[in-house]
This record gives sequence, structure tokens and C-alpha cells, in this order.
Amino acid sequence: MHLIIAEKHNAAKRIAEILAPKKPKNVRVRGMDTYEFKGDERIVLMGLSGHIVQLDFPKAYNNWQKVEAKELVNADLVITPTHSKIVGALKQLGKEATRVTIATDYDREGELIGVEALKIVQTVNPDIKFDRVLYSAITKVAIDKAFANPISIDFNLADAGHSRQVIDLVWGASLTRYISLAAMRLGKMFLSVGRVQSPTLALIVDKEKERDAFISRPYWEIYATLTKSGGEDFQARHKTARFWDKEKADSVLSTIEQDASVSSVKRSEKIDRSPTPFNTTEFIGAANSLGFTPSNAMRIAESLYTNGYLSYPRTDNTVYPDTIDLKAQIEIFKIGAFKEYADKLLTKSKLVPTRGKKETTDHPPIYPASLANESELNEQEWTIYEMVVRRFFATFAEDAVWENLKVVLDINGEEIRANGARLIEPGWRWYYPYNAPEDRLLPELHENEQLKISKKEMVDKETKPPGRYGQGRLIKTMEELGLGTKATRHEIISKLYSRVYVHGNPLQPTRTAYAVIEALEEYAPTITKHDMTSKLEQDMDSIAEGNTPEENVLDESRQMLNSVFSELEENHDSISESLRAGLREDKIIGKCPDCDSNLMIRRSKRGARFVGCEGYPDCTFSLPLPKKGTIVVIDKTCEEHGIHHIKIINPKKRPWDLGCAQCNYLEWKKTQEEERAKTPRPEKITDIPGIGKVTAEKLNSAGVTTVDELERSDTKKLSNDTDIPLGKIIRWQEAAT
Repeated sequence: MHLIIAEKHNAAKRIAEILAPKKPKNVRVRGMDTYEFKGDERIVLMGLSGHIVQLDFPKAYNNWQKVEAKELVNADLVITPTHSKIVGALKQLGKEATRVTIATDYDREGELIGVEALKIVQTVNPDIKFDRVLYSAITKVAIDKAFANPISIDFNLADAGHSRQVIDLVWGASLTRYISLAAMRLGKMFLSVGRVQSPTLALIVDKEKERDAFISRPYWEIYATLTKSGGEDFQARHKTARFWDKEKADSVLSTIEQDASVSSVKRSEKIDRSPTPFNTTEFIGAANSLGFTPSNAMRIAESLYTNGYLSYPRTDNTVYPDTIDLKAQIEIFKIGAFKEYADKLLTKSKLVPTRGKKETTDHPPIYPASLANESELNEQEWTIYEMVVRRFFATFAEDAVWENLKVVLDINGEEIRANGARLIEPGWRWYYPYNAPEDRLLPELHENEQLKISKKEMVDKETKPPGRYGQGRLIKTMEELGLGTKATRHEIISKLYSRVYVHGNPLQPTRTAYAVIEALEEYAPTITKHDMTSKLEQDMDSIAEGNTPEENVLDESRQMLNSVFSELEENHDSISESLRAGLREDKIIGKCPDCDSNLMIRRSKRGARFVGCEGYPDCTFSLPLPKKGTIVVIDKTCEEHGIHHIKIINPKKRPWDLGCAQCNYLEWKKTQEEERAKTPRPEKITDIPGIGKVTAEKLNSAGVTTVDELERSDTKKLSNDTDIPLGKIIRWQEAAT
């Protein structure tokens, strides 16, 4: 029996349908679907679920309080199965198999996943023959060619993937444990630190510090609206783009009173070069400009790849290889939604695509592998698919050409200018219309022509701080600095969101992110610099190329990490103090309206969250907060109450902008009062929602037996006497009014 192992179930099913002479038979093995058919021999395909085993520390290392973080650096790791059913099915099929073909994705991760599966088969069939097939698209042509030309497994590539697993686990686990313990942030609130994650977060925090330190400068711009004799008008700006002196600007504005005279009209052409093919980074950036997060764009692209519509989406390549019949790829679109575009390209005497700067041999750039109809895909899938198709076409199209028009005018000795542009040769932009600049049209003008001034104005402006990183731009910066890989960069950004180190897009760091990065940059800067992690990335490339043994790189990594721990331990008390101070600041939302102490995010004895005054118990001002979700204090403040707005983040849900907690509470209170006005005042204490028989007995023991007594009670004293949360008593008192 010939066993073929694919990376995922859908890929196995599709490959089986391509290879089988007729519909393959679905056979359940240990609860897993496999696909079986007869060729020269019995052939069985099964899909994995990505990694089916994982690296971990022995259980003895799990206790954070008993095992010091540094001990994890040199700990021996163990391999544990993560999908027991798949492992069981592999072993059962492996016993029967005479040959195994690994058909997982061709990259470090895919090669490692395939080797993991092979090793499981070898535990029950040590002498089994094995080979490997490579493909970049799950289409009939690509799959038939791959299986007709099997190759050997690249164990060096798998070792490079394995080294990444080991390095990221050891660095992440040891540093996370150390920093979390130093900050006393344990349980679900631990502080995540990582080899790639922390330098990436440092980029975001450092950018925010630039914004914090930025001091805006006022400046003024002067515009004039000019009208031709026929009634056409347009706007021109003074040659001094920014006036830093208002008196000077006022003086210039006062001189703009007479008619304008056209001094010169200059026309020129600008060539707008056709785009290069999509690699992963460029694809993510383009998808991000259409509103897709990097992780969502990659998820959709991988689904389209598995279903045969796109080529493999994890690639650095920006040059189409000679092995792809590019004309044939365009010809598949002679029917369907893109017929008009394909037909036009096919009229060209020669199809010569653009070439990017990066050329690799593992996978081609991302291109459409087969024809899809809009009805076959959901809305997001179609949007991504269409974008890739259009980019593919655009790489064969002519350059676009713009006509630029520069007009210089004179008004009483002051020079003003107007610039126009129009697209005269659409070229590639006809195929790929995304984010195209708009025409800026000017009327037909001639030298010495006189124009009326219909309006003049001076616009007050101020300089803006540097922009934050958008997700697409951040991924490009990570690539430039050697942070992560094409397969992991979007995952790193997702992790920063999930750990609530950042929020929004562009990415804005939370005070927790500030606290972690500031402590690390001051006392253990190695962790936050890209140099160390990019060096390890180069080392892992060297493993993949067969130039460096994996063990050498792992030893070097441990030496680096031990030097980091030397920095940490030397500054332990300072790091702990810095982290705690920063994390405390993260909880402050503003000043108490009653006593001017800090208002902070707090927890009651029973774990309920609320905004409370730092002056407690002397001041009992408080505001309720939602029970669930991570609370993020953002930099926007309420104009009325002067306190920071709050955002609530729940996994797999859109963030909820709660806004000002006091405004929110007052609005809720107003709604409650309106509701109470519609209902009679409770007669008995147990008529109040939330007060049952047991709670009523607690209140009775504290001397509160009637609704009136509850209403007049001192909330703080009653809470202490009954051990009932303060917030509940406040709500009951409000319900009693």
C-alpha cells in the first residue's frame, strides 16, 4: 500500500480527487477520514492538522514558583502528541504501507510537519521507503507533475523548522516567566515576551514615544481660487508651501487682490511603472489596504490555495519561474468574469512580465492557479481572489502614463502655483485599479492669460506627529529588519493584539506595552533589538542550506539567552520596580471628581471590576465596569469629565469602545430612572431585583429590614457589615428610590 500524507484534510481530499482515475473511496481510520483508490497499487491519502506533535518542557518545569526561569534555558525538551486520533491513524496505516510519500507544503514548517509524520510511521515500520513531492498549486497539472517526479526529503529544511520551534519556545517561555514573576503578573494576566515579539513591540512603542515627544508647530497656507472668463475655476497655492510667521502670511494675503496673470504653463509626462508580482509581504500590504488584517488575508489565501484557486501564498519570490506557462495561465480566464482583461492581454505579440528584486527557487510569486466563479466563493474570498487575478494581469501590462501640468501665476508680485495631473495611458491601472490616484484637472490655460480671483483664504494648520504603524507597513518593516519570516510575521502581530499590548489599526501600544518595553530597553536591551533575532534567522537559513548543524545554532541561541539572563538578574530589583510602576500607571484613568485623587481600575474582594478612587476608604467614589473582557485605558479623554476613555477587548469579537466610564454610568442611570418611573416603588426589600431570601437575612442582621432603611444606609458600612460588594448595594439603593 502507498500512503500519501498531506498537511491538511482538505488538501488530501483534493489531491486524491486529482490522482484517482475515478472518485476515491472515503474510508474512516481511527476516526479520521482517508481517501483510497486503486492505481498500480492500493493508494491511501490522509491529511494531518498541521503539527500533530509539539515540543514542551517536562512537567517538573511547569511550576513557575518553584522552577526559576533561567533553568528553562538548558532544559531537555520532550515531544508530546497533540492529535492522538491522527497519530493512531498514521500508525495503523503505517503498518500496512510499503511506501510513504510526504506531500505537505514545501517550506520549513511543511517539511518539519512531514518529517514528524514520517517518524511516527517509522515507529511501527522502521524500514519503510519514503519520498517527497513538491508543488506550488493544487491543480491537476501541478499535482500530476509533482507525483511523476518525486524527490528526497530535505532534512536540513526540517531541521531549520525544528530549530525555530526550540528557540522560540525556550526564549518565549523563559523570558515570559521571568518578566511575569518580576511584575507579579501571573495566571491569565502574564506578560508575554518573545524573541521576535518583543523587538516588534519595541518598534511600536518607540514610534509612539516619538509621537509623545513631538511638539506641534503652527503654520499657515495661502490659497486663491481663480476663475477663467468662461466660468471655469480652480485652486492655486502660494509658492511658499508653509508660512511659519503669521505676520508674514497676513502681509502676503493682503497683497492678493488684483487679477492673476499666467506666467508659465509646463506640461510633462510621468511613467507609472507596472507592479511586480505578489510575494507574501506585498500581498499582505495590498490586502491590508482593502481592509483585511494580515492574519485574515493569509487565512483566506491559504483556503484558496488548498482549494486550488491560488498558488502557495507563503513566498519571498517576485519573479515568475520559467516552469510556469504564463500564456496558458492567462488563457484560463478567456471565460468568466475576467474575460475582457484576458482577451486584451492575449492580443500582445509577446507576454513579458515584470520582475521584482527577490528571486527564490522554492515557490513562485502568488498567482491565480485556476478559474473561479464568484458564486463558488464567499465575499471575502472573492475580493482576495480578484485582487490576485488583477495583480497577475497587471504584471504583463504596459506602464501607465500621466500628464502633469505645472502652472505658475503672478498676483501683484506674489507667485502662486497650481499642479494638475491626468491619466492619459491607463496601462496596467486598467487591470489593477486599486488605490489609484485621482485626476487633478485644470482648465486650458495660456501664458499671459488674465484670471479673476474669486476667493482667497489663509488656512491655519499645525505639524503632525509621525504616523503609527499600520499592519501592512509593520510587516514590511519587520521584513526589512529580519524579524520573523513570511510565514510568522502576521502571527506575531496577532499575538500582540491577543496579549493586549496593542489596539486599533494603526497599532497603538497600551501602557502595559510601555511598561514592558521601557523596563527591557533600560535593563536588558538585547531582547528589544532586532540584531539578535535577525542573526538567529540567518543561522536558521544556514541550517536549511546545509551549511551549519542545527545543534551549533541551538547552542549559540542558548549562549545568547544566558547573556540576556545575566542582564536581567543583575538588574532584577530595578526591572521589578519599573514594571510594577508602569503597570500601575496603566490602571489610572484620571482624577476623582470628589477628592482629586487618582481614579483607577480596581477589583473588589470577590473579583468584580470597577473604577475606584485611590483615596478609598476616605473617598468612596466608584463607577461600574463590564464583567468580561480585557480593559484597555486609551489616550482619548472625556471633554466633560477629563478621564480617559476605556476599550473592552474580548477574544474573537470586535473591540467595544466603552468611552468615558462616568458618561456611560450616567447614561445607564438615566435609563434606569426612566424605567423606574414606569414601575412602582418596591414595597418590600425582597421586591428589589437581586435581593432574595438569603441576602435579605444578611441585610436584616445589619439592621436593614425595609426599603427606606436600605435607601438611607451608609453604603460603605453596610458593605463591610454584610460582605456584600459595594456596587451591588449602590444598585439596590438606586432601585429603591
